[in-house]
Amino acid sequence: MSYIVLARKYRSQTFDDVVGQEPISQTLTNAIKTGRVAHAYLFTGTRGIGKTTMARILAKSLNCLSVNEPTTKPCCKCDSCVAINIGEDIDVIEIDGASNNRVDEIRELRENVIYRPARSRFKIYIIDEVHMLTTGAFNALLKTLEEPPSHVKFIFATTEPNKVILTIQSRCQRFDFNNIPAGKIAEQLKSIIKQEKIKYEEDLLLPLAKMANGSMRDGLSLLDRLISTGTEPLTADMLEQYLGRANSEKIYNLIAKIGDSDAAGTLAAIEDLTNSGISEVQVVDSLIDYMRDLMVVKSTSIDSELLALTAEQRKHAGELAEKFDTAALIYNITALEKLRWTLKNSDTPRALLDALMLRFALSEHFLNVDELMSQLQGRPAPAVKKKEPTAVKTETRDEGQEQTENRRQTTEDRGQKTEDGGQKTADGRQKTETRPEMNNEQRGKTTSQKRNEIINDPAVKTVLIGLDATITGIEEMDNGSTNSPSRAKPVPSKAEGSRD
Repeated sequence: MSYIVLARKYRSQTFDDVVGQEPISQTLTNAIKTGRVAHAYLFTGTRGIGKTTMARILAKSLNCLSVNEPTTKPCCKCDSCVAINIGEDIDVIEIDGASNNRVDEIRELRENVIYRPARSRFKIYIIDEVHMLTTGAFNALLKTLEEPPSHVKFIFATTEPNKVILTIQSRCQRFDFNNIPAGKIAEQLKSIIKQEKIKYEEDLLLPLAKMANGSMRDGLSLLDRLISTGTEPLTADMLEQYLGRANSEKIYNLIAKIGDSDAAGTLAAIEDLTNSGISEVQVVDSLIDYMRDLMVVKSTSIDSELLALTAEQRKHAGELAEKFDTAALIYNITALEKLRWTLKNSDTPRALLDALMLRFALSEHFLNVDELMSQLQGRPAPAVKKKEPTAVKTETRDEGQEQTENRRQTTEDRGQKTEDGGQKTADGRQKTETRPEMNNEQRGKTTSQKRNEIINDPAVKTVLIGLDATITGIEEMDNGSTNSPSRAKPVPSKAEGSRD
């Protein structure tokens, strides 16, 4: 007999076997017990999290021949259950929506639903990737889906529910499947490895489960690849050697060099990673993952349940987290995600990666325009304005009354001063002195001239080289704009955070 991959061999057979989708299993179980099974269901979610598996379990529960009515625990041994497991039951028709997406196929389906099942209680149609149907095919299915014969059930599965038209969704009971937590995937992998009687190391499970990205099928496929190497015991080092995962120690070393503001060490750490066969995109993906863990450590604690790390990895994360603050980590993750999409279409990905890593390592050297101008003029840096706490309504009203009275008193004083010290004209009217005021254009020119005198200084120009935000400000002032130069957001430093 040909080899059966783990994802098929250990596929869940009953509602109790489904991992990570307990609320949906419980709802469907109660619906069967109370006789409230709907005529149409829509299962949505990412790949490999149990949509088709759940559809088959529901079909077996409704058509199991070992009992006289629908059951929550199918026997998985009768002809109907066995045929459904392999997708060959004559009364449970599985259709691929991608290759049967035209109106003609749906018309044929609509003509066949009137015939009763051959041996089972229900004729069940499972349409996978239903979002691939054309608009015409969806419309052809509407009437049948709204009022199907009593012996017909529809189960739709899709990874893109937004492409399923609303008139179809409104005729179905929708269930959104969640990504499976890495801890539950690791437990399932551990159980399967023991059943396969394969030796392994404990530190393998969590990293392997995290590589699955919430998909049980992906996790089992990765485990299959490791077992196919024929090496025992299975270790975490094999993830780097056979699955292309970045070396955790090298990633930790790179982050440590960034935290120490070691420019030369940062470039050397990147060289070490890329020489091991890791692409620039994989380096970025690993950095996002590890810096997310550091952000969680800074925001919660080293023992947080949000971290899927081993004891040794938690220790490393705690040490590295001391070199950063939360604001810097948030900025780093955002910048890495933007760089990730750029690298895929760039002819010079290594240069872009090196530049961003140096920007992280030397972030304290990047200042905004206002702070730089303050230092050049010998003034203290502008203080960060913090939002004052909102006062109670009664106090706010009292302050407003005080301000109104102060304005009124100031106006009266000015009037009195005019009456006492002003000069009168020949007809007895009060004469006040008026000073020439500068208009907005003159005031803008004066400010612009002062700023240009400072910025055009050769020493200042040297400092400003490489700062995009500062160059933008210079261009605006050179164009004669009367508005103040745009304020560039500084890069948060590792020790002090954002300087805005």
